[in-house]
Amino acid sequence: MNHYAGKITHSGGLGDAADTGKSIEGPINLLLAGIDERSTDPTAGVRADSIIIAHINAAHDRAYLASIPRDSLVDIPAFPDTQYPGGRDKINAAFQFGYRKDGGREKGLALLANTVSDLMGGMKFDGAAIVNFAGLESVVTALGGVRMCVDEKVTSIHIGWDKTTGKRAAPYYINPDGTPAGLRYNVRPQVYYPGCRNFTNWQALDYARQRDLLANNDGDYGRQRHQQQLIKAIMQKATSSGVVTNPVKVNKVLESLGGAVSFYNNNVSITDWVFTLKGIKPEQLTMVKTNDGKFNAEMVDGIWYEKLSDKSLEMLQAIKNDTMDQFVAANPTWISAA
Repeated sequence: MNHYAGKITHSGGLGDAADTGKSIEGPINLLLAGIDERSTDPTAGVRADSIIIAHINAAHDRAYLASIPRDSLVDIPAFPDTQYPGGRDKINAAFQFGYRKDGGREKGLALLANTVSDLMGGMKFDGAAIVNFAGLESVVTALGGVRMCVDEKVTSIHIGWDKTTGKRAAPYYINPDGTPAGLRYNVRPQVYYPGCRNFTNWQALDYARQRDLLANNDGDYGRQRHQQQLIKAIMQKATSSGVVTNPVKVNKVLESLGGAVSFYNNNVSITDWVFTLKGIKPEQLTMVKTNDGKFNAEMVDGIWYEKLSDKSLEMLQAIKNDTMDQFVAANPTWISAA
């Protein structure tokens, strides 16, 4: 346990949002920040393009995943550690403002945690994790792939195939803002059609990255949903009999986690975390659609932002108050299919 924990667990990372007044015996709230460090532009910084709150009820028999849209307009508090004065911006910028000036991952996560805590009326977190989506590819590799159910036609802007050579090629020209500008000549983009199938490592990560060419035009809400589905698919495969009964595969999976997940355990031993959460099975994990998965955009000073609806703010309070069971019962359309 200590061998694997040393590669995954870290101190700090929760800033003023750390819950220091109780154990993890009651309801548990974790902040998950998904980042993509594959950028070729080092000056662009690192933003948290996926922000998920994982809530486990007090009975530890039910868990919920709720995403906060990355373009949500929020108040980001001042952060002296990196000389950030505070201001209003998209929530995914909070990680960047903490990351800059050598703040690194820990300070980036801390400012993000402070921002989400303020958004939720001062809720504290029991722990947090940074998930490097590029690193998750190695986890899926160690698992031997995952099974996912595609819920809408998704066309990749990152991976395609040269029609002449059959080799992988970038299918689209990309605008400075990351959106597709046009299809490249003689390149066929990778397309994921609705239906359940086994995904290889690169397919799973590529599918979960897309937000531009989705059949339902649900953009980042579609990507949030697909990223939650990938997390659940990894959980399902990792706890399957073909993995947990195979010591060699278990070792490969746990070794690969170090490059994909940095877990900020808030001074609670990894042993306590494991035994506290051991009863949570994949079928007890409910994925929730913030804003009911629908755009709620507003323009401020010429820039489009997402606005959290009153119902979404009510959901955040349900997480804080450990009443998510009642919230999803009253709002069944907010539940996302696996």
